[in-house]
Amino acid sequence: MKHYLGELEELVLLTVAVLGQEAYGVSIQREIEARSDRRITIGGLHSTITRLEEKGLLKSWVGGATAERGGRSKRYYDITPLGKKAVAETRSLRDELWTESGIKLAIK
Repeated sequence: MKHYLGELEELVLLTVAVLGQEAYGVSIQREIEARSDRRITIGGLHSTITRLEEKGLLKSWVGGATAERGGRSKRYYDITPLGKKAVAETRSLRDELWTESGIKLAIK
């Protein structure tokens, strides 16, 4: 079964992969905003993360409590093997469409 990802789902999965062990809500939000130059609410991000976890594309765990967070713990995320497969399928589909479209990209 192929997994088709929405744009934000794809961005979240790729960002989690880039951040590695530092992938938690706020760090994911900041990284996406910095790289895409677009605003994402923490609520929108958490809805997407929840959906990705339900699909088995992300997994999470709670880290230790930190003084900087007033003794609260952070929830960390990691992309699953199924998540990596979904990202690869999405990239393959997009590459195929770009190739067949004949559109030439001119990036400045």
